[in-house]
Amino acid sequence: MKPGADYATAVARVMPLSRTAAKAPLWLLVLITISGTLAMHMFIPALPSVAHDFGASIAAMQMTISVYILGLAGGQLVYGPLSDSFGRRPLLIAGLALYVVAGLAAALSINVHTLIVARLFQALGGCAGLVLGRAIVRDTASAGEAVRDLALLNLVMMIGPGFAPLIGSVLTVSFGWRSIFVVLAVLGAGTFAFSWRLLPETGRPTGSVRAASLLHDYRTLLRSPTFVGFALGGGCATTSAYAFIAAAPFIISGQLHRPLQEVGLYLGLLMLGMALGNAVTRYLVRRVALERILIAANALSVASALALFVVVLLGDLTVVDLVGLLFVFTLGAGAASPAALTKALGVDSRLVGSAAGLYGFTQMAVGALCTSLVGIGHSAALASAIILTVAAALGQAAFWVGVRCERTEPGRSDHGGELRGDPS
Repeated sequence: MKPGADYATAVARVMPLSRTAAKAPLWLLVLITISGTLAMHMFIPALPSVAHDFGASIAAMQMTISVYILGLAGGQLVYGPLSDSFGRRPLLIAGLALYVVAGLAAALSINVHTLIVARLFQALGGCAGLVLGRAIVRDTASAGEAVRDLALLNLVMMIGPGFAPLIGSVLTVSFGWRSIFVVLAVLGAGTFAFSWRLLPETGRPTGSVRAASLLHDYRTLLRSPTFVGFALGGGCATTSAYAFIAAAPFIISGQLHRPLQEVGLYLGLLMLGMALGNAVTRYLVRRVALERILIAANALSVASALALFVVVLLGDLTVVDLVGLLFVFTLGAGAASPAALTKALGVDSRLVGSAAGLYGFTQMAVGALCTSLVGIGHSAALASAIILTVAAALGQAAFWVGVRCERTEPGRSDHGGELRGDPS
């Protein structure tokens, strides 16, 4: 018997390993998913305060952000396949525990170096929720049902960058920067407690893991043009918006000469666009094929990004132009993202965890790349418009590849291209 097979057998006996298995409460999956995104952006407003307290350089403070993104991206590559081997529940519980301990360590940091290390481990714990929350949804639902729940979870991941800095600002001003990590640790502890009580095992754990098998799983997915198309397209369609979020204070305050306090309001409006897009997909999935939603929604993002690029080039950019066009962009992104995620996770039912991890890694990698590129040049508005246009266009091309190959790729476990929502 393989090592750990007893565990897998025991799980199989007590849990129905099918799409009708007991589901985790959706509100709990929201808490699980939001942890990693909150911790990534809530800390940004506190950087000047931390630099002052520790006498740290700007480069050192940027490391606290860079290592978090690195941990958030790389950790998802590990949690996904390990959860296929040992189950979603134990990996998630372990990740949440690490998240809580690392958050407390960050709150008690005595210098910038201990803070950087604590942030890395906080990311490694927080990314468990990002990847496993999605995998849990896909374990227990058909494609039509999953897209509605994944739309909500994806909205949570995108809302984080918009509202987390506002929360971080209030906490820093009122209680000091260490309070941010205390709040995050308390939130993580509550999520840990609810998960321990309420989270069922939803996967099909094999009970064994080998490095060779992990690499084989990822090679299998990367050799699938269907998965690559939907994963790359999903990353370009969604987290490319991080480029504008990072540049928003410089564009709105520096170039358009609006009060800095308005930045949060405008970002909130963009998150409203994301929410509306998710709601549109949740409504249409019962009536329209996912591939049609995907292509049409991202085409809307391409058109709005291109229009923004033209307006910036003409030198006529106003707040109304900026917010209006980006609202349309996030509307398209919010509609396309859950459809792309559902398609990617449905490529191979045996590798849902690995697919969720690789998809999440792709999103974070695209987001990090776009954020780093936005600082190039002298105009943040022009750089953002170029990045959003190129990313949306690449996403559209990737989606076309994914849809085309889905129709011809042999051995598909879920023919999502023709799959509509729940027929009920």
